[in-house]
Amino acid sequence: MLVKTFGSALFGIEAITITIEVNIDKGIQFFLVGLPDSAVKESQQRIEAALSNTGFKYPKQKIVINMAPADIRKEGSSYDLPIAIGIMAGSGQIENTLLDKFIIMGELSLDGGLKPIKGSLPIAIKALEEGFKGMIVPKENAAEAAIVSEIEVYGAETITEVINFLNGKGGIERTIINTESDFLSSVSNYEFDFSDVKGQENIKRALEIAASGGHNVILIGPPGSGKTMLAKRLPSILPPLSLEEALETTKIHSVSGLLGRNKALVSVRPFRSPHHTISDAGLVGGGTFPQPGEISLAHHGVLFLDELPEFKRSVLEVMRQPMEDRIVTISRAKMSVDFPASFMLVAAMNPCPCGYYNHPDQECVCSPGIVQKYLNKISGPLMDRIDLHVEVVPVPFKDLADRSSGELSESIRKRVIKARKIQEVRFKDTPNVHSNAQMSSKMLHKYCDIDDVGRSLLKNAMERLSLSARAYDRILKVSRTIADLEGSDTIRTEHLAEAIQYRSLDRETWGS
Repeated sequence: MLVKTFGSALFGIEAITITIEVNIDKGIQFFLVGLPDSAVKESQQRIEAALSNTGFKYPKQKIVINMAPADIRKEGSSYDLPIAIGIMAGSGQIENTLLDKFIIMGELSLDGGLKPIKGSLPIAIKALEEGFKGMIVPKENAAEAAIVSEIEVYGAETITEVINFLNGKGGIERTIINTESDFLSSVSNYEFDFSDVKGQENIKRALEIAASGGHNVILIGPPGSGKTMLAKRLPSILPPLSLEEALETTKIHSVSGLLGRNKALVSVRPFRSPHHTISDAGLVGGGTFPQPGEISLAHHGVLFLDELPEFKRSVLEVMRQPMEDRIVTISRAKMSVDFPASFMLVAAMNPCPCGYYNHPDQECVCSPGIVQKYLNKISGPLMDRIDLHVEVVPVPFKDLADRSSGELSESIRKRVIKARKIQEVRFKDTPNVHSNAQMSSKMLHKYCDIDDVGRSLLKNAMERLSLSARAYDRILKVSRTIADLEGSDTIRTEHLAEAIQYRSLDRETWGS
């Protein structure tokens, strides 16, 4: 008897429907074809034990299973459930009336329990596109899949519940999620707040500018000056995720298996902080079957690289192209996968190997030339993509001992949102440009016009401070953001002056 069930395979952050054809005939052999990997091939033993331990019969006949389309690699243990249901239906233990209406996915335990899978959200989106009535998934994945409210999602804990449901005996209830209300209730739930930070008003100002324009920023200062503490609080002042952004971010975390059990939606901007021993593929994505890297997991959020010079140079260099294009393409012999990578880069570093160059109280013990050699670990092209260079100095004791709390992140975020709305109006007719940091050189001439006094100031600054030519565009972008924060239509001299001070690492005399 031939029976068809339906599952799904992940291709990047998208899903492809897989038809699982089960044919049971005379004989005793078991064949599984359609380009399955080792985990899929091992499903026979899991299915046989699960059915036996839950009181069902595993047919002692010839079983041929084809997973179509046969030219797409099937990987993982999430096909256990649809294969098992196909075998049960083919042997007459399940009615075949509902099988063509549902996508079925889940990993089986030997006792018949269902374990969570990856990628429930993109699978649900694909199921809706292809006209399926609903999905049957492990209970831990039901809330995530139910974000797609137009299809019916049923979460089961055991294969027995699935079999009873398909036979019309009930046993599992539809999972319903109010996506919008759940999203809005947690959109501002951040662990860290800028009110906890003592002093460092100039650094807070720089991060507010970075958040307002989507600018990349590097913090340079001695150990213990608060670089990491400040960076961790940056997501709390970024504009809240829109529902569309949250869905896209959730898809990436879903296919990576990082969403967590019974969690429906990523509602706050992600903050990713990989260790400096990370590999190229770990940062940008890759592997035999490409998976998202840290830059994609930070999509619509913040990628924090602490101790920047300690990262391997090759790791940092592969990040340059995604920073510009905001997408990373992983190419293999038989496939090419695109992962979104629109993130804000926040880097932190010590000014020298000992950490105390330019420290107000402690003396640097590094020999001449070592400071510059340390800074040269970061290439010019990468530094060119970082708009704000901020020097962080230790907090004085009087500020540390001050019991008053600082400005709340919520207050800063209101100013950031106001500036971002100005940019939304400005770039509404320009596709793929949403913030000042994404402006092209051509757009600078249109939106960053400065008067003669400002032009003279910029010329003198570049000559006196030995600023590099690459700093010119960055200064204009940052000054445009500063003007937006103040609600100014034009870039004034004071806006340029503040932007100029954020190019410290471009000075030829710095570290020499």
